[in-house]
Amino acid sequence: MRLRLPALFLAAILTASAFADEVSVRRGVEARFDGIKVQSVTKTSYAGLYEIVVGETLFYTDEQVNFVFKGDIIDARSQKNLTEERQQKLTAIKFEDLPLDLAIKQVRGNGKRVVAIFADPFCPYCKNLDRALLRQDDITIYTFLYPILRPESPDKARTIWCAPDRAKAYYDFMLNAREPAAAPSCNAPVDKWLALGQKIGVRATPTSFTINGERILGARPEELVKLIGEAKK
Repeated sequence: MRLRLPALFLAAILTASAFADEVSVRRGVEARFDGIKVQSVTKTSYAGLYEIVVGETLFYTDEQVNFVFKGDIIDARSQKNLTEERQQKLTAIKFEDLPLDLAIKQVRGNGKRVVAIFADPFCPYCKNLDRALLRQDDITIYTFLYPILRPESPDKARTIWCAPDRAKAYYDFMLNAREPAAAPSCNAPVDKWLALGQKIGVRATPTSFTINGERILGARPEELVKLIGEAKK
């Protein structure tokens, strides 16, 4: 006589086993690497590997924690970078929590595609991204000045923010190297920009966010345009 376990009972056993494995992997990593605090352990669907998250770093190990490696896993069939996709999910933010009143807003066309970009006035890659996005219609761009690259970055950001037309001053400087017109000093929120970037883990410019909260590092306009086109408002 064959003994059949109810499906739900069997699923519960398998789930408990998976959790037990993840707990043991966490303990193994923290035991082998003194001082490491593991945020999460997840068993992947490929090669029996476990995904380990420490801070903002993602790496992989086997069940016995005999081998650990950090790098990209590519699905050879679809050519998708599984590590990058997972990293985007792990570093996603809630777009609606961004204080958009601290950003320079530019709307083109109906503005239905939305993106937020953290940019330093002296960042050459930010300028490349801004120039590439000029070719896009029906887009709303929120630019958060994030003056971290040079000692003079905060002053330049302050000058742009205090200009009568912030968007014009920003794009004139970034795309045409045209200095913002002299304007009365104002209370530019430099400290708030820096605090916001630190809070959501912006460590380089440009860093962009889609309305779904996905994070894109660097000047990657084709990927960014694709993601903001797919994002749901």
